[in-house]
Amino acid sequence: MTAKTILVQLHHKIETFEHLNKHLVLVIQDHLLSYMKKEFSFSHINTVPEIGDPMYFHSYKLELGNNQNYHIKLNERLSTDSSGLASAMGLKAEAKVELEIIIKTLEAKITDYTRLTI
Repeated sequence: MTAKTILVQLHHKIETFEHLNKHLVLVIQDHLLSYMKKEFSFSHINTVPEIGDPMYFHSYKLELGNNQNYHIKLNERLSTDSSGLASAMGLKAEAKVELEIIIKTLEAKITDYTRLTI
């Protein structure tokens, strides 16, 4: 649930960052990024971050050092744009398509019992 919530929130914000020509970096633990890559479509996300992309993922892992103290280490960096983020979540490009799906779902639930008759 955390991964989906994060991706949806990022999708809402990233277009603004693109418009302002700014960058947004999500810093997360390596386990969460691994989960996101497994549960969502990340195959098109840039594994070598591109300078022009507005969205970056930086994952860090917790390691036990030689002195028996833990420290964090950069594990992986990815980058994408708003359309790449939408594709990762399987969103359609047009809101019209999404509206049609909603209407079909609602129509399927309407029965003679629930339909208004005058």
